[in-house]
This record gives sequence, C-alpha cells and structure tokens, in this order.
Amino acid sequence: MRAPDIETLVTVGRPAISPDGSFAVFATSRPDLVADRSVGQLWRVDLPDGSPRRITRGVADRSPALSPDGSTVAFLRADAKSRAQLFVVAAGGGEPVQVTDLPGGVTDLSWSPDGARLAFAARVPEPGRYGTVEGRDAAAEPPRRITGVRWHANGLGYLDRPTQLFVVDAPPTDVEPFYPPAPALDDPEKRVVAAEPTQLTEGDTGWSGVAWTADGSELLGVPDVIEDDRRDLRDRLVAVTIDGGAQREVLSEDLSISEVAVAPDGAVFVLANDVGSEGTDFVAPGVALFALESEGPRRLTDAETIDLGEVGSHISFDGDDVLVQDRTRGRLRLLRVTRGGAATEVLGGDLEVNGHAVARGRVVASVASSESFGELILVEGGAARTLTDFGAAVRERAIVQPVEHEIPGRDGYPVHGWVAVPEGEGPFPVILQIHGGPYASYGVHVFDETQVLVDAGYAVVYSNPRGSAGYGREHGRSIRRRMGTLDYFDVMDFFDGVVAADPRLDGERAGVMGGSYGGYMTAWVIAHDHRFAGAIVERGFLDPTAFPGSSDIGSFFGQEYVGTDPEQVAAQSPMAVVGQVTTPTLVLHSELDFRCPLEQATRYYAALKAQGTEAEMLIFPGEDHELTRAGRPQHRVQRFDAVLEWWSRYLPAEG
Repeated sequence: MRAPDIETLVTVGRPAISPDGSFAVFATSRPDLVADRSVGQLWRVDLPDGSPRRITRGVADRSPALSPDGSTVAFLRADAKSRAQLFVVAAGGGEPVQVTDLPGGVTDLSWSPDGARLAFAARVPEPGRYGTVEGRDAAAEPPRRITGVRWHANGLGYLDRPTQLFVVDAPPTDVEPFYPPAPALDDPEKRVVAAEPTQLTEGDTGWSGVAWTADGSELLGVPDVIEDDRRDLRDRLVAVTIDGGAQREVLSEDLSISEVAVAPDGAVFVLANDVGSEGTDFVAPGVALFALESEGPRRLTDAETIDLGEVGSHISFDGDDVLVQDRTRGRLRLLRVTRGGAATEVLGGDLEVNGHAVARGRVVASVASSESFGELILVEGGAARTLTDFGAAVRERAIVQPVEHEIPGRDGYPVHGWVAVPEGEGPFPVILQIHGGPYASYGVHVFDETQVLVDAGYAVVYSNPRGSAGYGREHGRSIRRRMGTLDYFDVMDFFDGVVAADPRLDGERAGVMGGSYGGYMTAWVIAHDHRFAGAIVERGFLDPTAFPGSSDIGSFFGQEYVGTDPEQVAAQSPMAVVGQVTTPTLVLHSELDFRCPLEQATRYYAALKAQGTEAEMLIFPGEDHELTRAGRPQHRVQRFDAVLEWWSRYLPAEG
C-alpha cells in the first residue's frame, strides 16, 4: 500500500435498521485526493440478501437515522460552507429535502417516537461572529472575553458557539419541493428550508446527547457549563420539555456521561464513568453501562474488565436487552447485556465493531478488519455474514498481514502487539511505532501507517504497553503519575523480544516514531536509548509544564497523568531530558493542533537545534490533532512523503 492508496480506505459508519428488520441504511466515507477532502454518501441494503446501493449523491452525507415507521431517513449533509445541515430523504432514495440552514451547523439528530418531529443539536454563534455579519472578516471581530478555564477545543476553535437543542416538524419527502419567490434568491437572510426549527435551550451552556423520552414530551441532554476556576468532568442529565423548554434534573452523580439512550419501554440507559468526588479522575476511565432507576444509577457491566469507552461506543436495544461494544486486546466486540447484568458476545473475532443497530432479531454492524477499513455485517440466528465488499480495493494493494505476539517483559508482565514484515527473507530495517492516548490501543484493522512503511521495505513493530486500553483498568492506570516507566519498559521489551526471535528483523538498523502520546514516548525513548538511527516525533505531549495553559485538555490531563509536584513532573517530562537526545529527529506538527499545541513542538525543536542535535520540523497549515486520520488527503499524502524521505536518509531500506 502506498500513500495515495488512502483513497481506498472506505469507512462504514454506524448503521440504522428499519423497524421490521427488512433493510439497513449506512454511510460511507473515504479520502478523495482530487477533492482534497473526505467524501461520502448514504447506502441502503435490503435484508437478508440484497446488494448495497447508494441512495444519496452528496459530497459528505453521514449520520443516517430512520423514522419510526422506516419510511424516511434523516441525515447530515455538508453545505457549501462545509457546515453540516439536517436533510431528509425517502428511505428508497430520491431528492433530499433540506430541513435546516443554520450558521453553526448541526451536530446530532433524533426522531420523535411518533415520527412527526426531529430533534437536533446545533452550534449557535455569538452575534457578529463566524460569518453572522455578511462581509465581516474574522480579524475584524471584537475581542473575546475569557473567564473560564476552558476556552477552546481541538478541531473547533473557540468555545463561544455553545451547542443548543432544537426541534422541527419533519417535512414530507413525497410532495412538490418548495421554491422561494425569485427576489428571495438574492436575500442572504432568507432561509430556504422546509420548516423553521424551534430552539429549546439558550445561553452559555452547551448541550450534547439528543434522546427523546418514550412519550415524546421531553429531550434528554447533557449540559456543558464552562467552569470558572477548575475543570470538572462530572455531568448532569437533564430533561428539557418540548413545549416551553422547561428543565428538570434526571441524574447528578460523580459520572461523566458519553451516551444516553431510551429503551422502547421508557427505561433510560447511559454509558458513563466514575470521575470521583473531585470530578477529574479520567485516567483509564472504565466506561460502563448504567440503568437509571428511581434509587439512582445501577451499573450493569464490570468497568474493570469490560471497556465500553470511546471508538464510537453506543447503545441499541433488542427487546429488554442492551447491545454495546467492548474494547479488548486490539479488538472491538459486540455484547448483549441483560437488565440483570449478564453479558454475552453477539459478534467477535478478529475485527473491530464500530457501530451497530438491531431489529426483529437481526443485527447489522459496521466493522473493520485486517483486510478492510469498513464493511457491513448481518448477524442473524447466531451466524454472521458480510453484506459489502468495500475492502476489495485495499486487498488489491497486496497488504501484509501483521503477526500477533505476546512477549514477557523484564518483570514478567505480558506485552501484546504485532509485527508486520515485507515479503522476502530480509533482514529488513525495523521501525518501532508507538500509539497515542495513552489510553488507546493498536488494533487488528488494516492500518495505513503500517502498510505504507512495509511497502517501502521496513518491518514495523507495534504494541499496546501498560497504559493502553483494552486490557483492564489496572493495565490502563498503571502509569498514572509514572509515565515513562512501565510503559517505556514494555515498549522496549516487546521490541527487543520480537527482533531477537525473527532473523528477518535487523535490530542494528532501527528507527522509532509515534504521535501524541506516541510522540511523548518517542521523545522519551531517544533520550534514554541511543540505538536508533532516526526518530519522528509527531504532535507530541512534550512539555507537561506548558500544557495546562495551552492545551484544550490542559486543565486536567497533565495533572492526572504526571501530577503537579514540579520534581515529579520533571521526572516524566521529555523536555527535561531533551539534552540527552543525540538521535536525528524530525518533528511533525499541525498549525491548529489545540490538543498538543504547536508550542509543544517548537519548544522541543528549538532545544534540539540549540544543542546541535540534527533536527528538522514540518508544520502543516490549517490542520489539527487529527491530521493523520481526518486531515486533508493531500496533506496526509505529503506527510507520508516526508516520513519516507526522512527514513530514506537516516534508515535506508536498501543496504
């Protein structure tokens, strides 16, 4: 697989299934180098034996939701200004009807139980900002007054666009379209939409989660209040009435809520994690499924062993049972959880379930595997069958199948990971890859980062050391306040173990690279081990001291992971040991990265240059922390070109 082949990486989003289980609707997305953006449409597949077909032709259509009678699909489509707007289309296809034209764009949507209305969340900018005044450039806007500890977010920018809740009548899709009078076409204030939405919330508080109560009288949402002095990760669940917007509190505990869902019988379930009485304990959060009862939330899954966090985790209902996704050992499996708390596997194996829906005993799931970035699978009667073949183009690129290993570390602790090796006898130069997070993990899905390197002639070694997700909370929390210790040992022990066991791997010719926490660990490795011919430090967490005042998560991340005692922080800081680095280092970063801000890279790079270490820095304009996953396709290819050029200089694949 070569860098331009990222165009073959088709992602399948969370599917929706009709109430009678007769068909499913899903969205795909892929990078397009000509358009220089991700493009995608909605698809329909009739169950159980139909072939998938497109039902929309937009540039960026996503997030389909079927009406309760299965006749209509609501979805999000990017408008000419790349703002997501709400549309509806007949489930069989046709001309979509635009429902909203909002300056801040729509983020979430949900059908009312009777199918008459749609609820959605949309960002509402402060008047005078973000194009709400025609012709006013952003540089001419008035200054922003900041009073809280949070003021920006990666991929968004300033937080002066709180997300508010709305409802709107669902327009029909089978009537003649509405055309405005001719003069209105020249009026930028005229909104040409099917219906005017009603705004239910307002003010500085933002909202997430759009779930209707079973009787359709209220919306359940999670308010997000910007704190004045310290970050508080505890959430409240609030019900907002559809008529009038009155609010009542449903849940207020030491929980951070990531998903809210209402069962057909009215029972409310959440995915949430305990953040403690101080509201900041997020390390290896232990997301669990809770049922909300009159006595309070009742935990249904074991947070120590079942990980329902991140990676698109959500809730669906099959009768009285709840379906959720569990992250384990580089896989994501689908679980059925009874209301008594018993959990059984619905779909597992060497795959990652990224979304699911269920009706009438039929489960559809979007999955990734070692041979495909995304497919749709039908599970019925205990048997699973793949309904799509979006991975065909990937397989044509002769991708290499990584081999799984488990290596005992120096203290006997097992370290799990993979090795991908080019075809042939070798020996091949070896690149040690390190993932971000740290509470994240490498998985079994086809990974462009690895495949491009293997195609260029490099063996790639990557593992999930202590601190990673998917191996229990103890594994994830073991590096809290001691980063650069157990995780460093695990990364190096796995590398040494697989290199020693495979003569195709040339341990004398090795490089190391990683992004985010992987950038942190790469910088830590080259300060303590000088065997590597070169290093690539990307979007790294490099200076914990500067993090609190610059990162969008700086108000809690560093304090929880490295602590606040200056000596303790310095003992875990790559900047504190940068003087020990002699390895030639390429520093990669994005201009608008607010997660690990550009300052992290520039300070580290400046220190390398000042001490005479060979170093270069490459900065991508307009990109944020998600460059390698969701950046402009042209930038992603240019980044691969820079990575391969760096390795060709310091770790040539030949000779």
